[in-house]
Amino acid sequence: MEPNAQGSSSSSRVTRFMMEGVGARVIRGPDWKWGKQDGGEGHVGTVRNFVSPEEVVVVWDNGTAANYRCLGAYDLRILDSAPTGVKHEGTMCDTCRQQPIAGIRWKCAECINYDLCSVCYHGDKHHLRHKFYRISAPGAQRCLMEPRRKSKKQAVRGIFPGARVVRGVDWQWEDQDGGNGRRGKVNEIQDWSAASPRSAAYVVWDNGAKNLYRVGFEGIADLKVLNDAKGQNVYKEHLPLLGESGPGRTGPHGFQVGDQVNIDLDLEIVQSLQHGHGGWTDGMFECLSSTGTVIGIDEDHDILVGYRSGIRWTFNPAVLTKVCSGGMSASTSAEGSSGGGFAVGDLVQVCADQQRVKAMQRGHGEWAEAMAPTLGKIGRVQQIYHDNDLKVEVCNTSWTYNPNAVTKVASFDGSIPGNSSGDRLSVLLKKLFEPHVTGNANEELVKAATNGDAARCAEILARTDGGQADVNGVYGGHTALLAAAQNGHVEVLRVLLEAGAEADAEDRDGDRAAHHAAFGDESAALRALAAAGADLNARNRRRQTPLHIAVNKGHLAVVRTLLQLAVHPSLQDSEGDTPLHDAISKKRDDILTLLLDHGADMTLTNNNGFNSLHHAALRCNPSAAAPHYPQLAAAHSRVAHTRASPRRDTSPPDSLTRMQSGSSE
Repeated sequence: MEPNAQGSSSSSRVTRFMMEGVGARVIRGPDWKWGKQDGGEGHVGTVRNFVSPEEVVVVWDNGTAANYRCLGAYDLRILDSAPTGVKHEGTMCDTCRQQPIAGIRWKCAECINYDLCSVCYHGDKHHLRHKFYRISAPGAQRCLMEPRRKSKKQAVRGIFPGARVVRGVDWQWEDQDGGNGRRGKVNEIQDWSAASPRSAAYVVWDNGAKNLYRVGFEGIADLKVLNDAKGQNVYKEHLPLLGESGPGRTGPHGFQVGDQVNIDLDLEIVQSLQHGHGGWTDGMFECLSSTGTVIGIDEDHDILVGYRSGIRWTFNPAVLTKVCSGGMSASTSAEGSSGGGFAVGDLVQVCADQQRVKAMQRGHGEWAEAMAPTLGKIGRVQQIYHDNDLKVEVCNTSWTYNPNAVTKVASFDGSIPGNSSGDRLSVLLKKLFEPHVTGNANEELVKAATNGDAARCAEILARTDGGQADVNGVYGGHTALLAAAQNGHVEVLRVLLEAGAEADAEDRDGDRAAHHAAFGDESAALRALAAAGADLNARNRRRQTPLHIAVNKGHLAVVRTLLQLAVHPSLQDSEGDTPLHDAISKKRDDILTLLLDHGADMTLTNNNGFNSLHHAALRCNPSAAAPHYPQLAAAHSRVAHTRASPRRDTSPPDSLTRMQSGSSE
């Protein structure tokens, strides 16, 4: 029976691949030897159907149809897989804001959580010197591309805006065009359906009729081009080959048992996508900083992943990314653990292995390219967060590290493990605090602000020799004001604000100085910002206010300060959660009481349809509901129905991922 079962599985994979590939828009590939059947280099066609796993039928926009190779030899490249329905749930193009990204996803290999859709990638958005990972489909193996600045572009031609067309081989729309042979002009490329983006053309016929016609949807070709039009210039060599990750080589969603996988999406997105796929529990946090191994695929195509700790978790395949062979394994991400025991003032050395640090930083401050100079360097612990993450001063900057990413070199009293001599400590301290000058005034200002050096900030801003910094200048993704706010340097804030710093300037995540101050547990900084007119109700891109962040981080003093400064207690984030929902989720009765005392609205429901009472019950937190049960019950009576039934996991988004004080653009 075993061989038959394997054959059945293989057949299923082949069928799935061939179904998912139908409708893809393609151009000729590296093994092309078929003359000008396609109309010429760069001309576009549509995958109509698969004859076998090795052979595919393509209808070119010029009307020619023929068979081509897609295994062993690759005659075709995939220009756009969006018409096939490929969508990367939980992602968003950071330029055009398309959400989710349809078709190929391009993920920057040098910036934190920065993605582009195909249109923006080939449109030269973001830094051309940065390398990108190409992710063809959710769960597909990431392929590292060379920087675009080193690559050549090619124009594509076919049914694009401006093209002159007539009815094609699949026409079934009677005489809307005015009769066989009548011409029209393509006005725009649109979606035939929500499940099939960029799969139709809006045509204005010469008889004045207008309508939408299929170009890619389910492999159908309603139109044929007479005079083609130029589409976008694309990086041809960056496009995937049709069939290179095809049948027999991957399981459902591109995964198979034994694959190494990790998670590269924001925490709240992962939690949302886990609804109905096993849910989310706090014990799963290890997954955000570790690589796991696929050990099973269930009947719903959910993925069972095992970790070095021996624990197994079930995931929605949409949250996982396959790690290329030779990538870091789960065991390496856990190696080098410092074992904790840090104290403020300890000297620590940052791990020198960049890939290991990047992996360990997920969910622990994240990775920024500006951190690269700190690898292997020695710093000093400035702060220990409640989740044991460390704020470390290193290379004259401050960063948040996973404690497993650093090794203790000397304790706060100056003793060095295994070495009684004070000479080594002197060398280390000299190395730690030696000047680090680059000549970039904005960098100097941000670093001085991070370290609380108000006098240095004032001096840099007062220069008249051409080395003056822009008070709102950005280094490592942050302005000086953002850095000072997160670190609570009130005197620096005063100097910067008096020099014209924008109190409400945003970083790339939409976070303002008030968000950073809330994150850093800095009440005094918030009061200083409020006095300068900062908007304390401002929302970031997740629509979180500083109050959301303070509640999620468990910073009671900051919550109290914000409420005293009269912030709105019940604004909702992108998931519909209010700070009250978050306080219940975090089981913080003290914060919950404070919010209720300041008029938090108990009747508001989140996107899952749960108000505060529902949420307390669903989070199994009777202690949160009990002290205020009469109030919550009264609120409950005013909510007639919830908008959604309980799922296996109903957790709202967790706290904002720790923001680095120098995160990369």
